[in-house]
Amino acid sequence: MSAGTLTRADIASRINQQIGLSRNESAAIVESILDHMSDALAAGQNVKISGFGTFVLRDKAQRIGRNPKTGVEVPILPRRVMTFRASQSMRARVAGK
Repeated sequence: MSAGTLTRADIASRINQQIGLSRNESAAIVESILDHMSDALAAGQNVKISGFGTFVLRDKAQRIGRNPKTGVEVPILPRRVMTFRASQSMRARVAGK
């Protein structure tokens, strides 16, 4: 595993070690899962992984912002944002409980 960051390659390697699939098959599984999740999010669906968390899409309305340097009001255009909400069990695990 990379120092401090879990990568696609790390996940594929773990699948390879624990299940015994080839590295190419393991990498293909990881890519397939991530592609499926990305496609669902792009289609406007939330993605919920039980025991892990939920990727939630929110549509934000247009609003007025302010340039902090000049104080000039600037419109902030409407946009869609994605947030991640960790499950209770994930929060407890990260907190070490």
